[in-house]
Amino acid sequence: MAGKRETNPAGSTNSYRGDVLLVLGALKVATADQIQRIGAPHLTFRHADKETPSKRKQARTASHTAALSDMRRHGLVENGGSTETGDRLRNLTPKGLQAASYELRRPVTEMGSTARGAGSSGASHPMAVNETVIAMLRPKPNMARLTVDPPHVQAAAQAAVDAPPGIGTIASYWTEVPLPATGTWNAPGRGGAQADIVLTAPQDGVPLLFIEVDNCHETAEELAAKLEKYARFFRRKMKDTDGTERPMWRTRWTVPEGRYGDVPHPPVLLVFNRIGERNPIHTIPRLRELTRHLWQGERQRGGHHLYDGKIPIVAVALENLRAHGPAGPVFLRFGRDDLEPLLEAIGNPRREAADAREEAEAEVRRAEFQAQVRRAAQEQAAKQAAEAAREAAQREARRPACARCGTRFTDERWEAAEKTDWGVPVDTHPQLCDGCKHQAVAATQEADRPEPLPDWAKQTEFLRYPRRPRCTECKAAFTNERWKAVNRTGWGPVPMEARPTLCGDCDQREREGLRQAQIELGWTGRAQEQEQEQAVPEQKAQGRWFSRFRR
Repeated sequence: MAGKRETNPAGSTNSYRGDVLLVLGALKVATADQIQRIGAPHLTFRHADKETPSKRKQARTASHTAALSDMRRHGLVENGGSTETGDRLRNLTPKGLQAASYELRRPVTEMGSTARGAGSSGASHPMAVNETVIAMLRPKPNMARLTVDPPHVQAAAQAAVDAPPGIGTIASYWTEVPLPATGTWNAPGRGGAQADIVLTAPQDGVPLLFIEVDNCHETAEELAAKLEKYARFFRRKMKDTDGTERPMWRTRWTVPEGRYGDVPHPPVLLVFNRIGERNPIHTIPRLRELTRHLWQGERQRGGHHLYDGKIPIVAVALENLRAHGPAGPVFLRFGRDDLEPLLEAIGNPRREAADAREEAEAEVRRAEFQAQVRRAAQEQAAKQAAEAAREAAQREARRPACARCGTRFTDERWEAAEKTDWGVPVDTHPQLCDGCKHQAVAATQEADRPEPLPDWAKQTEFLRYPRRPRCTECKAAFTNERWKAVNRTGWGPVPMEARPTLCGDCDQREREGLRQAQIELGWTGRAQEQEQEQAVPEQKAQGRWFSRFRR
């Protein structure tokens, strides 16, 4: 503890010194009160029971005042004069500005100046800028820091937490940012503007917003000239690192691309702090007329406007901004009559509504088209089914019938009867079905037999099939050769037929099928031996009988 006291005699902590670097790095110059309200808003509620406002202010700013004292000892902070109310102003030294760049995670080249001497004349404009930042931020107290405080303190802090939120963090704000119409970012030339505040908070719906704070000392013509400089800066283009020419402001800030034909410039917010002699109620109408060519959009058929190449200009009173915050309906967009929240004022809700309507109408059209496609497909399928049924009926009407038995031909018989291809024999009985054709062929073969059976062959006790048999498989009548082969009986050198009920073709197919099955099962050798033994038993027996007489 003694070592810490030697380094930081005022007893400040790292967190409070970090608050000082963050706030002064973004705002350039501020009071201890403003640093506390941004960096540690819970202290505002903790010391609300003090007797006088001065004592409450002294109590809640004591921690940051100590941090400022220690940082001044380290050469990071210096006093910058005082405000018109007597509050001491603080600003960073070059060493402190470099330290703040680490806290804000910004390049040192983008940190700006140290604002030394800003308080020599009371710093009324920097104070208004700081109050604008606080009103936009609406810092929320950390309830974890108030767990041991009285219930009424916690209730007041909880009410602040439940109020509409602000936009961004202190790191989202940049102050005194040059907008060079000529020259470079680090060495701007003449004719450019300098934004009081630049806000980048895409997480809250504000990718880029330029803020101008007016203490009501400037005329409408002076404000219009400043907005002309903004327009000149927005129109300036330069080559980016990829060699593509794009607006200069896009080389520093990232903003989503607009829709083709509607790419407005970044919006500008005018904050009027009424401490001067000018009345904003009279200044704004005059300023609106002077800058109409900068902000007026092109009306579309749907009732909305397109703002391609235009600057959305919005005005608000600082007291209304303090009271309602960015979410309150206190912002007036030039060209509109109603007050709106900030996000609606800088946006184009009418176009979004028109886009939503167009998308809904397109969805209805897509649904109707899909329904038409389905109906057309169903009608086509029904038409094809009816056509197929009609063709099937016509085909059935053309299907021939057997001239003998009247049975309708099968598809296979119909096709075989009408075949006229080369190499295909002409059907001998195209007017008969399969069964009647086999009978006719058998009758023809019986009639064409050259000679009748001999008397011995007509004896049924010697013949297996006294009449011409038919194949039990295909019902075809046996040829003369097959009839004679299956009729062999008795002793002789020719074996009996193994399948006498099959015609020659069916018997051959049966043999091939059996041989194939034996090959697949690996029984070929044994099966052949068994077939040979069954086929010629008489020959083996005859050989053995004759062998007895040769001995």
